Amino acid sequence: MVLFELINPAPLTQSVKSREANIYFHRAMWLIGWTPPKEGVLRYVYLFWTCVPFVFGVFYLPLGFVISYVKEFKNFSPGEFLTSLQVCINVYGSSVKSTITYLFIWRLRKTEQLLDTLDKRLQTESDRQKIHDMVARCNYAFLIYTFIYCNYAASTFLSYTLSGRPPWSVYNPFIEWRNGLGSLWIQAIFEYIIMSFVVLQDQLADIYPLMYTMIFRAHMDVLKDHVRTLRTDPDKSEAENYQDLVNCVIDHKTILRCCDMIRPIITRTIFVQFTLIGSVLGLTLINVFFFSNFWKGVASFLFVLTILLQTFPFCYTCNLLIDDAEDLANTIFQSNWVDAEPRYKATLVYFLHNVQHPTMFIAGGIFPICMSTNISVAKFAFSIITIVRQMNLAEQFQ
Repeated sequence: MVLFELINPAPLTQSVKSREANIYFHRAMWLIGWTPPKEGVLRYVYLFWTCVPFVFGVFYLPLGFVISYVKEFKNFSPGEFLTSLQVCINVYGSSVKSTITYLFIWRLRKTEQLLDTLDKRLQTESDRQKIHDMVARCNYAFLIYTFIYCNYAASTFLSYTLSGRPPWSVYNPFIEWRNGLGSLWIQAIFEYIIMSFVVLQDQLADIYPLMYTMIFRAHMDVLKDHVRTLRTDPDKSEAENYQDLVNCVIDHKTILRCCDMIRPIITRTIFVQFTLIGSVLGLTLINVFFFSNFWKGVASFLFVLTILLQTFPFCYTCNLLIDDAEDLANTIFQSNWVDAEPRYKATLVYFLHNVQHPTMFIAGGIFPICMSTNISVAKFAFSIITIVRQMNLAEQFQ
């Protein structure tokens, strides 16, 4: 399909830039109101649209959940309350993450400008093929996230509305959904539209770390190939070989600058998610195990997938990025440097010293972002389930 042509690697006859890995990402930002025109009347019309998702998704929805608990708590069944509470906690986190991401969009644009300089260093068809493959993988990953996130919202909307309840039971002062089937559907559609704003904002805040680290890894892979070919061309002089080495050092510094550019966003948004993942997963699994029927269980299962997608793929790529730095150091050491001139060897030692410091992201300056940390914070979910089982809380609320 032409609509999804970007999920397939473009032919080498076509010029592709690293920033094209974020095409679907930028289209979603435009849709949600995050990329206003720079000038003209349309800019002010667009800024009005920017305010709509923020007003409803960042401010109204978190407040609506709390008011609903105060006014309607006695009318909740255990399953309905857990469904609402698990989303409520995640909505508060989503509000913070999406606000941070929106405020730091300029850093993402600066990073793409740095990536343009790396694209100019692509030398062979093999280099270009790596970038083409990476662009397709990133856009494909975005579509997978979109499919899972949107299916969660749709499945929750349908399963609860068809059973006679609003999907998330958000407070609405203008509609009393108990007045009839029409009121129920109006309330449900209203909640679904607002939740769609939140889902898209949350997806944007969750997907950008994964996509950018995938881009960085592709350029690290290209850099390793360049290092392997150092001083292997017999037609090059020592001065040209030295310049090739200097270019590799510059490319590595540019990749590190890219990481530094987006680090302030990542450390904040992932820290928020790390603080919430255990409790949200725990509440969701309790809901699935004790209070859900089949269709509500499907919706809760999709919600679990969205929670896992918020951190696990990115933490995995962070581990791979650390491994890439180690592989690059080994590649430098194994390159053809033994009989090089002293100036070349001195620069190589400097290069080797720099790459031995792995690229790491620290969530909130506290948690190293890696798989072990992610697993540790997610284990809290099983602690919650254990407490519920041992205290027979589920049976008491049946």
